[in-house]
Amino acid sequence: MGYAVEVRDLTVAYRQKPVLWDIDLKVPRGVLNAIVGPNGAGKTTLMKAILGLIKPAAGQVLLNGAPYSRHSVRVGYVPQRGSVDWDFPTNVLDVTLMGLYGRIGWMRRVGRKERKLALQALEQVGMQDYAQRQISQLSGGQQQRVFLARALVQDAEIYFMDEPLQGVDATTERAIITLLRQLRAQGKTVMVVHHDLQTVTSYFDNVLLLNVRRIASGPVEEVFTEENLRLTYGGRVAFVQASG
Repeated sequence: MGYAVEVRDLTVAYRQKPVLWDIDLKVPRGVLNAIVGPNGAGKTTLMKAILGLIKPAAGQVLLNGAPYSRHSVRVGYVPQRGSVDWDFPTNVLDVTLMGLYGRIGWMRRVGRKERKLALQALEQVGMQDYAQRQISQLSGGQQQRVFLARALVQDAEIYFMDEPLQGVDATTERAIITLLRQLRAQGKTVMVVHHDLQTVTSYFDNVLLLNVRRIASGPVEEVFTEENLRLTYGGRVAFVQASG
């Protein structure tokens, strides 16, 4: 069946200092996969290297068995909310439509069909009533939902999300997790940089434990152990794994 994401011997360095070192990773299709590790572990860097946004020093990345350039239209990306200029003068509908530009091209005029798809994506994340609202006027959780809609409208096969639950309220968190589970039910693969150790077992199927190197990866029930967490966080982790 192959893998949705396959990373082989990936190394990324800044000014000759390794940020990721010799990463090997295989992610099956149709799973919710968390990427977990301490600050500075290389979680965002790994995601950007997989997406071709950072050039690695060595290694290879395959998405559904082929290089990213062959699948770019079928890959959705939700960056960290803090990395976005939210003061840019644009509204919610226009931000969502940006998810279609890879398919229709930047120069082609957006038509009724594209607007309908964008509004449907906004409805999925509960933001259809805000379609004409300026993006800068939204709360952090609302902005995150809009970026999810922008990714959803692509109808991608693989989604990469960099801390989509960071700083959102409990209602938005539940809505996002429900949406991720719907994507999984449709056979999509979702890679999520995640920071809350307490929710990994209830939210995700697979997990990658990362600290510059791959500490462990695979099904949550096999990999997300106290021993592996201590290896990942250098022994500085207070975590009691919930039973069941």
